[in-house]
Amino acid sequence: MIPGYAGKFLEVDLFTKNIKETTFSDDILKDYIGGRGLAAKILWDRLGSKWSEIDPLEPENILLFLTGPLTGFFPGGRICVSGKSPQSNGVVGSTVAGEFGVELKCAGYDGIMVSGASEEPVYLFVKDSEVEIRKANHIWGEDAKQTISKITKESRELLRKRFPRKGEWKEPSILYIGPAGENKVRTAVVAAKWTHAAGYGGYGAVMGSKKLKAIAVKGTGPLPEVADMNSVKRLMQNVCKDVYESELWRRWGTGAAGYEVGAKTSSEPVRNWQEEWHDEKSFGVDQFENRVWIKPYWGDFGCPTTCLKIAVVKTGKFKGAITDNPDYELQAYLGPNLGIFTPEENVFLASLIDDLGLCGIQTGNVLGFAAELFQRGILTREDLDGLELSWGKAEAFATLARKIAFREGIGNLLAEGTYRAALKIGEMKKKDVLVYAVQSKGIAIGAHGIRSGKDYPETYSYACSVQGGDHTSTACFPLHDFRSELMMTFNDSAVYCYFNIFGVPRNLKFEFYKAVTGIELTQEEWLNPKALRILQLQRAMLLLGGPDLKWNPKTHDANPPRFYEPLPSGPYKGRTVDKADVEKEIANYYEAVGWDENGIPKTEVLRKLGLNDVDKALEKLH
Repeated sequence: MIPGYAGKFLEVDLFTKNIKETTFSDDILKDYIGGRGLAAKILWDRLGSKWSEIDPLEPENILLFLTGPLTGFFPGGRICVSGKSPQSNGVVGSTVAGEFGVELKCAGYDGIMVSGASEEPVYLFVKDSEVEIRKANHIWGEDAKQTISKITKESRELLRKRFPRKGEWKEPSILYIGPAGENKVRTAVVAAKWTHAAGYGGYGAVMGSKKLKAIAVKGTGPLPEVADMNSVKRLMQNVCKDVYESELWRRWGTGAAGYEVGAKTSSEPVRNWQEEWHDEKSFGVDQFENRVWIKPYWGDFGCPTTCLKIAVVKTGKFKGAITDNPDYELQAYLGPNLGIFTPEENVFLASLIDDLGLCGIQTGNVLGFAAELFQRGILTREDLDGLELSWGKAEAFATLARKIAFREGIGNLLAEGTYRAALKIGEMKKKDVLVYAVQSKGIAIGAHGIRSGKDYPETYSYACSVQGGDHTSTACFPLHDFRSELMMTFNDSAVYCYFNIFGVPRNLKFEFYKAVTGIELTQEEWLNPKALRILQLQRAMLLLGGPDLKWNPKTHDANPPRFYEPLPSGPYKGRTVDKADVEKEIANYYEAVGWDENGIPKTEVLRKLGLNDVDKALEKLH
């Protein structure tokens, strides 16, 4: 067994209630590492032959919760959630921070694979090798805070009863869904703690489709043995030392960006991306820090960055709303994107989105899209169930968010996500509204625009990414750039928080991998063949898509139309993206990663990577 791995995985069939342990060969673990990479391999091997026919919200889909070899060792723990995505119909490796991955490995497992669907609400309880499916009827329908409270109380009582000599038990780590996931909203998250979320991909809806409310894990064993503990300790200290020197990042986290990205780089969504610049100093990080933050430093297990904050509205009609920073993405999408520029209203909306189990990026994108349609008279108050969805009206957006989470009225349509909603509204109104949908292959664009050229995504980054609009996994040159989806796949497969590598030498993560696993891996070896193999699997499943949507690269490997409109304001007013230049860069990217002129992985590349069955499956697309 390779050091750093617990060596076994849990398989749970919620329909038959069958629970068993399984393993993967050392060769598979060496090639696919864990997390995102291993998820792509598992999904292809088990579902690839019928991928186009599988509905992500049907029982046949497999929901994966996977650690990686560096989980628990590299500072900053995470868990990777994956499966067939109800947003893109492809595969997204969506990670969420917290102790869950560490607890799972200490319980003796590298991951959990969930198939089938229960007939009634359940949650999964794991205490080391003791695994059971428990009824969750009494928790179904609860919001985030109530879900955590009830499962924590119930789990601790259960542990106290079964192990009376152990005294009081620390709370288990919990992954869960809110009402949005229960109602199979495509923008629903798999959440951890109050405010952490695996949002890209819509896997909260998959969890809800399986009637799985939560997974609670308590591991009492040690982390797995590593190959070279002295080197692991040394590298841990090196990472922490570099991170501690980033005082501004630790003090403010990404929450510093709500003003900066708009005012300085003109790349923040403002009123559904109609603009990307604002100079609203009321939205500066100092205003958040002074008005709503109550705990300036806190972090997850083993995290030296502690970029999180706790924010509470202290006065006014939204008094008592509580959430984290919010981080930049939620600041942007639940702030300027909706015409909102005060910390209190932003915290109120972020807190509500958390409690409902919605993704702030994906749902914020939907809310902004709906508001622009209202602005333009395409959606009326009658269409919106009487809502006056004007920019800056936090309470109206809150009402609409609740409607989405519970699929009530217009919320039932918008619960399908921006792209699918645009198709349906276009049919209803006999008008093309995709021009107002800022998404890529069913997934909302992260809150980093490309028109000014001053933010990190390239003009083709979202168009080519196998994870669509995911701002954490963008296509770019050179392929070894730390932003590249090929390099980000390592972070998501080894499974740790990549925020902790920003100031660290680029090769350190591969040194860390060797210290933990004993396996030598250079950056070049990672890029080709390992990362390239994972990329081809994700690309293949994205293109095969189905059953309700499929993507044609000639049509869908493109930026949203909005990004070709000139910026209307700010220091970069008039700047836009040249479509011909983007198409050239897309062609260059295709060639670099082994895709043909139509964006389909080449036969010779697939066969060289040992993916003959993938090549066979893609024949129908040529």
